[in-house]
Amino acid sequence: MLYLRPFQFQALPLLKVLIIVLLLGVVISLFSGLVFLFKDTDRTDSKRTFYALGTRIVLAAALLITIFYGFYTGELRMGTNAPWHNTPTEASAPTR
Repeated sequence: MLYLRPFQFQALPLLKVLIIVLLLGVVISLFSGLVFLFKDTDRTDSKRTFYALGTRIVLAAALLITIFYGFYTGELRMGTNAPWHNTPTEASAPTR
């Protein structure tokens, strides 16, 4: 017998939302630096590319610190904590 459990909505923890926001910030900073690099090729005094690089370095460092903090506190784990690894024991028992 196939056991289907109903969809359960779980709120995302604040740490995971922060990681996603920081990752999006890194990607946005990366592409803004690329745009500044192409737009400022004729201007020698423009430092917008360097500022985008500095922003990306700060965001990447904050992202790494946040991930390490998540592993240290146990909120983030590696291994078999994915939702598809949680199989109920009732589904594995044969029904008669």
